[in-house]
Formats: sequence, C-alpha cells, structure tokens
Amino acid sequence: MAGHALPAGFDAVIALPFGPFGIRARDGAIHEFVFLPPGTPLLDPRNATAGAAAHALREWIEDPDLPFPVPLATCGTPFRQRVWAAIRAIPRGQTATYGELAGRLGSAPRAVGQACGANPFPLVVPCHRVTAAGGLGGFANAREGWLLEVKRWLLAFEGAL
Repeated sequence: MAGHALPAGFDAVIALPFGPFGIRARDGAIHEFVFLPPGTPLLDPRNATAGAAAHALREWIEDPDLPFPVPLATCGTPFRQRVWAAIRAIPRGQTATYGELAGRLGSAPRAVGQACGANPFPLVVPCHRVTAAGGLGGFANAREGWLLEVKRWLLAFEGAL
C-alpha cells in the first residue's frame, strides 16, 4: 500500500482477520509477534520458523484451542515470565482483571499491566484476556485507537464479549 513502509526486522507479516501481524523469528524460535497498523504491507515468511508460525497462527484462527507448536524464545524477567504464565492459564472465552492477576501473583495491578504491555508473544500469551476492573483496559501499550479494536475483536472472537 502506498505510503506504508514495512517495519524493519520482520521475518513475516501476515494478514489475520483483525489486521497485519508481524513475526520475528531466528535460531528456530519465535522472538516476537507484533500487531501492526492497518495498511502495513504483507511479507512472505523469510525463514522456516516464520513460515511455521504463520501457518500455526492461521490454524489458530480456525481452531483457537490448538496448541502453538513453534518454540518461543525465552525472554523477560522472572516476574514477567510469571505474569505471562498466569495469562496463558486464562481459558479462552474468559477474562481476568489486572487486579485479579496481581492478587494471585502477590503483586500490583500496574506491574501486571506493564508485563502485559511487554508481552512479546500476543495471541500465544493471550494478554487480550486481561481487562481493567471497570472496562476493557489498555492493549499492547495503547489506551485508544486501532489496537483497542483488535482487543475487542479478539475477545468477541473468543466469546468473551
């Protein structure tokens, strides 16, 4: 699309129903998934790991209960890893608030929110299932705009809205 430069460093950019989705993969593992703005150009997978991830993500759209088969790189602080594990435990079709997760982890809601915003593996670590006590909350470090539309789409898709 004219006027939209491809963000640097992606090994694939695929079209998913909610919009373009970037994949960074190397050394046989996924290093990052990124929600990209509408109009971002697509990019065919540049390596086998990105190709496998693209295939698995498209399969997830067909069956969101399928396990994600591509290895994820180990990253994040021990606290963030605990938050991400707690997020992965939220069943599809359900949500938990930042405060609920904080209570389970012996932490503060703001720290949980920061860990959500730092999540390098959205969809696989379904941070869209974490909401504010009084509403939708933020998403991917955004409080408004197209990213919140993605969060709404994902929650509706999973039957949580």
